[in-house]
Amino acid sequence: MNIQQLEYILAVDTYRHFAKAAEHCRVTQPTLSMMIQKLEEELGIKLFDRNSQPISPTSAGRKVIDQARVVLHQASLIKDIVNEEEQSLKGTFRLAVLPTIAPYLLPRFFQQMMGKYPDLDIRVLEMQTVPTIQALIKGEIDAAIIANQPTETQIQGDTLFYEQFYGYVARNESIFKKERIRSADISEERLWLLDEGHCFRDQLMRFCQMERVKLHQASYRLGSLETFMRMVESGNGVTFIPELATYQLSEQQKELVRPFAIPKPAREIVWITRKDFIRHTIASILIENIKKCVPKEMRTLQAGLKVI
Repeated sequence: MNIQQLEYILAVDTYRHFAKAAEHCRVTQPTLSMMIQKLEEELGIKLFDRNSQPISPTSAGRKVIDQARVVLHQASLIKDIVNEEEQSLKGTFRLAVLPTIAPYLLPRFFQQMMGKYPDLDIRVLEMQTVPTIQALIKGEIDAAIIANQPTETQIQGDTLFYEQFYGYVARNESIFKKERIRSADISEERLWLLDEGHCFRDQLMRFCQMERVKLHQASYRLGSLETFMRMVESGNGVTFIPELATYQLSEQQKELVRPFAIPKPAREIVWITRKDFIRHTIASILIENIKKCVPKEMRTLQAGLKVI
């Protein structure tokens, strides 16, 4: 048994296809199949049911794969330990960011930081909260930026900043005439929200005490804040946007922004890692640049804000 064989079985588990797994591992399919077969012979079990479509792990194979993931993560920490001792910026750093954070946060610091640290190799992935947590636990990413403190025992979180929610209101809506909006002012039939599974949606639904929301027929499949903003600009309904998004708006677009009445809903933007995280040198650079790029008042929870 060797590390390479463990990498191969994880690839097959991920892609559920031998050819795709081989392509990912940059080997031929016969080579990958032969190495996995040798491992199965050594263990005396079948790891995969090759008759199922797509290919799936056997019951025993599932347990082996889960343990292989742990072993590979621990093995990867050896290089991280050495690089951290040398405060090296070598190696790939995989960072997941929520789709409702990335478009508004990354442009504020990422390019400038990469210019300052050309040796950094940071790979950014946009992922929703649940798959982000799963990827972090599995060791598929190194860190993530999400919109709440983690509850999983394997994960730790550090607050980066706090961000208000704002209403984005079409000119023909009655609440457009109001300087501030209350949750009771929002008509559910004219509200554009993200698909289920986005914490952005879930947080606002709790705040507005909307147990069931009657959405526009097409809105469930759109799933983009930017799309909803264009719908509002065309004179149709209401949506919500995060505070950093307001800094990208034109003067004409800013006329559609409405703050909430106190208590104003806000979210806590959090940097999360596994508790066995080692790569603190790179993390410190990222965290420092993120905190510097947001307005000073967003770094603390201001009076009148309510984290939801």
